Amino acid sequence: MNVLLIEDEEAAAARMQKMLRQIEPGINILAITDSIESSVYWLNKNPAPDLIFSDIHLADGSSFEIFKAVEVTSPVIFTTAFDQYALEAFKVNSIDYLLKPVKAAELESSLQKWKKLHQQNQAPALDYQKLLAALQPSQPTFQKRLVIRYGPHIKTVEVAEVAYFFTQEKVTFLCTFEGKKLPVDFTLDELEETLEPATFFRINRQFIINVKAIGSMFSYSKSRVKIGLNPATEIETIVSTERAAAFKNWLTGK
Repeated sequence: MNVLLIEDEEAAAARMQKMLRQIEPGINILAITDSIESSVYWLNKNPAPDLIFSDIHLADGSSFEIFKAVEVTSPVIFTTAFDQYALEAFKVNSIDYLLKPVKAAELESSLQKWKKLHQQNQAPALDYQKLLAALQPSQPTFQKRLVIRYGPHIKTVEVAEVAYFFTQEKVTFLCTFEGKKLPVDFTLDELEETLEPATFFRINRQFIINVKAIGSMFSYSKSRVKIGLNPATEIETIVSTERAAAFKNWLTGK
């Protein structure tokens, strides 16, 4: 089985590879691409894989843009942090999908489904426009407050009070505008899906920032932007190359 893995989080990609090889020792992972651009390039330059695993939300946009740009004949299993409301859309379109964090048992079930379709020579009917519409609720709701647990203590924090979220030593934290640093029981991937996109932006793998927390900005190498945050952080905060264009659009409110 030849597989293409489309995933922009290194840890998630490594975990998926490990589980796939445990379930299917003979699996051949042809490549791991981490953006729309690199995925389109790979698909244009290589024979179609037997199966594609694709995260929906990539650094440079929705993975559905890949399938608009290049004709994909391979079946696709999506991985996503989207909630359960999307399930029916995937069922209708005969596509399987896995909620993050992906569980080994569910991954194995998806592979069995692919094997059955493959043996019966049945190609799933893909309608990415309908899927994309189903994943965009008409009235999206965003996180208003977070429940924080640290030691025996539990407290709530209003999202509007958060200057930025960041990861450090595999733990996710928030920092309020008052400078309080608290642990959060969510990954940045999960937070990114629930935060108001007009207010919060993920500048790289380590930071999601509030627009009001930007104290200064400087041009950096390779079209990147270096940001000074308020409250300040000792961790260097640079907008990644992949997100630089989207970041500049976000600043203007686009």
